[in-house]
Amino acid sequence: MDMQTSFLDRLFESGLLIDTGIDGLYGRSGQFEDVIAAFERLIDTFGGSDGAEAMRFPPGMNRAFFEKSGYMKSFPQLAGTVHSFCGSELDHVSLLQCMEVGEDWTKGQEATDIVLTPAACYPLYPTIAKRGNLPKTGGLFDLQSYCFRHEPSKDPARQQLFRMREYVCMGTELHVTDFRQRWMDRGVEMMKAVGLEVTIDVANDPFFGRAGKMLANNQRDQNLKFELLIPITSAANPTACMSFNYHQDAFGTKWGLNLEDGSVAHTACVGFGLERIALALFHHHGLDVKQWPASVRKALWG
Repeated sequence: MDMQTSFLDRLFESGLLIDTGIDGLYGRSGQFEDVIAAFERLIDTFGGSDGAEAMRFPPGMNRAFFEKSGYMKSFPQLAGTVHSFCGSELDHVSLLQCMEVGEDWTKGQEATDIVLTPAACYPLYPTIAKRGNLPKTGGLFDLQSYCFRHEPSKDPARQQLFRMREYVCMGTELHVTDFRQRWMDRGVEMMKAVGLEVTIDVANDPFFGRAGKMLANNQRDQNLKFELLIPITSAANPTACMSFNYHQDAFGTKWGLNLEDGSVAHTACVGFGLERIALALFHHHGLDVKQWPASVRKALWG
């Protein structure tokens, strides 16, 4: 925790991150954003020629799609919903009185049809399902979105609102597992280009409750999730900066994603935690970008 807090304090003092008074909710400086923009260009260098269809969704998604996704079965502790005031003038007077005396003014709020996006790919599946059968070659999509996960922390690498860049592949089992392996190789190569030492290890998602332990074990046993790990605030517990996930035909079945021949599509995705990658670069190369190794600056800015 001390290492996490001291790194966070240094990021605040340098102005790279801006304190908002809420753990895991930070402003970013122009320099911080410049590093993220440069790394996204590096992602494009590696993945651009694959011909992915780019889509950009807002950080909120359709609540009905969120409910169908099953996210609340697995990760209720991370979800964020959007509530609004829907009352009368009298209710409004009551709300203002509560605020004035420091009481809870939110109890009359009602859930809207918008939920905060938990992962960049969640709005994609129903969008593609609406198009009908995928072509014989499957589908490849390039996404980027702010995402929300409710896990307040002093660890600057564990933010509540953060950006995720993703490539999602839909097709046959062989097609999507080849895609995942290709990006595992690329991930190591990319991080080497920017001077970061990494390891790749099998992983699991933070499933909730006792039933979640079984899901996590199954995920590990079947090698469905790998993470690219970089030490940021702890050498003993390095941070996942990329993830490589094979969903089998789970999303294909849930959303009705079928290939040209009518068979259920398999899906896989690669995710980049953009803030985490920027933090890894600042942690390893220093808070002054001008002092970074020439090879790293060349890889990012040419």
